Amino acid sequence: MPEPIPPIVLPPLRDPDREGHWLRDALHTWLDREFLPEAVNGDIADRASKIFVRQRLEGENDLGALVVAIVTEMQGFDFSRSFYGEFAIANAVSDLVLDSLGIDRCCGE
Repeated sequence: MPEPIPPIVLPPLRDPDREGHWLRDALHTWLDREFLPEAVNGDIADRASKIFVRQRLEGENDLGALVVAIVTEMQGFDFSRSFYGEFAIANAVSDLVLDSLGIDRCCGE
């Protein structure tokens, strides 16, 4: 039987403003690059980064739990002016964080 993938636990949050700005900017860039630059992309990136940082401030460091929190809370966001939805945003955040930590996200490695 295959071994379960161990959780990815982020280091403790040291500078919430810096982490929030980084994530907002990185996600906004990713959103604009993936399809078309849209005004709503800034709103999406801002909302997702706020959720992420708030969860981290509350002590959540497990990346899987952070992704679930983003999916759950972004369900209340109006995506009608966007190509994206809450799952795409949460997955993009996860990918950006993994990339920033130098963790290869291919093939469960």
